[in-house]
Amino acid sequence: MASKLNILRIDSRKDDIRAAMDKLRRRLSPRGEVVSQQGRQRTIEIFGEPLTPAEVVRRICRDVEQQGISAVLDYSARIDKADLTPATIRVRAEELAQAHARADAGFLTTVRRVADNIRTFQEAILHHDVRLERPDGYLVQRYRPLDRAGICVPGGAAAYPSTVLMTAVPAQVAGVGELAVVAPPTRYGAYNADLLATCHELGIREVYRLGGAQAVAALAYGVDGVPRVDKIVGPGNLFVALAKKHVYGDVDIDSIAGPSEIVVIVDRSTRPTFTAYDLIAQAEHAPGASVLIGWEEDVLDAAVEELAAQLEHVERGELARQSLEDFGAVILARDADEACRLTDEIAPEHLHIATENAESLAEQIRHAGAIFLGNYTPVALGDYAAGPSHVLPTSGTARFASGLSANDFLRTNSVLHFTQRGMAHLAEDVRVLATKEGLTAHRQSVEVRCH
Repeated sequence: MASKLNILRIDSRKDDIRAAMDKLRRRLSPRGEVVSQQGRQRTIEIFGEPLTPAEVVRRICRDVEQQGISAVLDYSARIDKADLTPATIRVRAEELAQAHARADAGFLTTVRRVADNIRTFQEAILHHDVRLERPDGYLVQRYRPLDRAGICVPGGAAAYPSTVLMTAVPAQVAGVGELAVVAPPTRYGAYNADLLATCHELGIREVYRLGGAQAVAALAYGVDGVPRVDKIVGPGNLFVALAKKHVYGDVDIDSIAGPSEIVVIVDRSTRPTFTAYDLIAQAEHAPGASVLIGWEEDVLDAAVEELAAQLEHVERGELARQSLEDFGAVILARDADEACRLTDEIAPEHLHIATENAESLAEQIRHAGAIFLGNYTPVALGDYAAGPSHVLPTSGTARFASGLSANDFLRTNSVLHFTQRGMAHLAEDVRVLATKEGLTAHRQSVEVRCH
């Protein structure tokens, strides 16, 4: 018999849902102030004092900026226990080629197929130059790719070749000239053969054995052997998220990501087993937030019962259970409209509308990183194979942020060209505004050309 699942239950008719969800969101937000006792002790061992994660990141980034590669290697040794040198920090081209040559043929076939799916979607949405004709002139909005981008790939608890695909392929579609991948010096990171084979398959030749805040700082500031980049993308732990926040302004970033999250909306058409695995799939990230919303109490009860049962059959079941009990919730809404309103307030990274009228309900949702419709569109399709990037806004930031795409690797500038007659057509408006603002040289720069 399955163990009882102690997941938070919220009834919109009796409880303060917004307060409850705000509390959950604060716990998952990458603000860098909450640290476990084990993490606190580890920080003392490394730094000699109980720094917060945010303070740790500031110190690492400062040292890397000031001391360069020596600080990078020092922190890699102290934090990752990695014995690296300037000569071994970069994965050699022969290692990449060997990993590719030895890779399972079926795995490489999957990588190629998924890359094609991503490429097809990203090419379809890619921005193109726009030209607007004006009287005796024209205006152009130009899109040009970044010169160089850095990609962070996690490697603590598992290997993530999918992250390479979901970040590198959009950048390549945009036309980015150089890609640098950083992954921790672990068996799941830069020493993982599947990860290296994926990089080689995509034509990526720059892979560095670096993780954590020191990797982000090295990419942002540039150190001997690791040229600086223009933008840093990709997921990571709390320290990676905080480091990206710290270096933003010196470089661009995709987002400051927190743990993975999902909201699942269900009705009587939803199969409880499907729902159970939708929720477990996010919870097994550990931490991960899984929220179930419905308006029929017996449907929610059946889903929770099945959820508890299926936890017994997955490899990371205990970790998923802990996440569900710490960060999960089951919300009983009054009706479908309220379920959509609550979801919009949560602004989840992943939203799975697993209902009979999923497309109709989706029209009511403004805030979500990615929306999955119907019983046969699990989030895993988006995570691994469909085409849109799985790098998505978390912690409620879908209110204003978007998922990563090829367009995020483009920069824009405008081009203006006018004849004398075209300039004269706008001259009076320039005169009025420049005079109001007291910028007479602006006004004169137009007037002198009108004669």
